[in-house]
Order: sequence, then C-alpha cells, then structure tokens
Amino acid sequence: MSDKQVTTILFDLDGTLINTNELIIASFLHTLEHYYPSKYKREDVLAFIGPSLFDTFSSMDADKCDDMIAMYRAYNHDMHDSLVTEYETVYETLDALKKAGFKLGIVTTKLRDTVNMGLKLTGIGEFFETVVTLDDVSMAKPDPEPVLLALKQLGSEPGEAIMVGDNYHDVLAGKNAGTKTAGVAWTIKGPEMLAKHEPDYMLEKMSDLLQIVGVK
Repeated sequence: MSDKQVTTILFDLDGTLINTNELIIASFLHTLEHYYPSKYKREDVLAFIGPSLFDTFSSMDADKCDDMIAMYRAYNHDMHDSLVTEYETVYETLDALKKAGFKLGIVTTKLRDTVNMGLKLTGIGEFFETVVTLDDVSMAKPDPEPVLLALKQLGSEPGEAIMVGDNYHDVLAGKNAGTKTAGVAWTIKGPEMLAKHEPDYMLEKMSDLLQIVGVK
C-alpha cells in the first residue's frame, strides 16, 4: 500500500492534539496528595499518563478507586480551561486535511464530557466526523476496539488509516487494529520511549502529517 491511499486519520486527543499534560499532572498530584500525603512527586505520575484512570487507581487501592477517580475528575474539570492549550500547527494541519477530503476522527480514553471541553476550548471539534471516547467502548486502547469502532463509523478499512498518538497505547491500538501508526515527538515521556514500539512514522510537528499523506 502506498501512502497516497490513506483516506482516514485517527488521533488521540490528550498529549497529541491538545496539551493537557500540566492539567493531568496537577490532577494526579492533587488526588494522590489527598490519599497518599507526600508520597508522589511530579516525575512519579508521568507513568500514569496514557492508561485509564481505573487502571491506574485500581492498582493502588481497588476499594478507593472510585473515590479517587471522582476527586481527579472534579479537579480536572475545575482547572481545565486554565491549563489546557493546543499544540503548534495542529489547527492548520487539521484544516488542510479536512479541505483535502480526508476523514478525521478522535480515539481517546477520556470521557465524553471532558473531551467536549477540550474540543470547545481549542475550536478543533469542527474537523472531526467521529469522536470515540471511553463511554463508547468496553475495552480501552491498546485494545483495537476503539480504533475499529471509529473506522466503522467513518466507513473506512484499517488498511487506509493512520492512528496518531503520543503514547504506546495509541501505537499498539493502531497496530492491533491493522492501521499504520504515527508517534508524536512532543510526547511528555520522550520520543525514545515511543520509538521502542516502532510506529510507522514519527512526527516532529503535526504538520509533518501533510507530507506523509501527500497534501501539498
């Protein structure tokens, strides 16, 4: 398959299209300081970016997991608009891809209400024909279910799609679903970590996608 046959591009949201890293880190530190005073520092919570909140908190204390998730989400919502920004070239790239006729979707492990906040704040929601959230699936990335659901909703096959993300969950979800994959070098965990999972492409900035799919 040549790259010119790509018709569909799926994106992770957090850490890929919008910079929610400071919000996520602050939300984890706020929650963990309440339950485990003075135990966790900034560098400790980087590993929690990517997996679902349930996976992270249930591994700490299954009995308190629901309460921890609730505290995290409340703080996350309160601080959202003051801590979230959009990565450079994202808006222009999405606009160019849309105008060139590509089908665009989001596949995220966030809940829909928080997703909608990010899309509204950055104004990029208009570009996407489908948004698959944690509310829509039984299995989160790296399981292929969310990617396959997005492709089904867009009327696309895995072989004509690229999954773009900042975390190994995104790369593995794409591989498991049979799409091409692209990592983003601005991942907070560092591009070397992402490169270990062998994405087909590594983007230095979002506009690198345009050349990959043949948009001038």
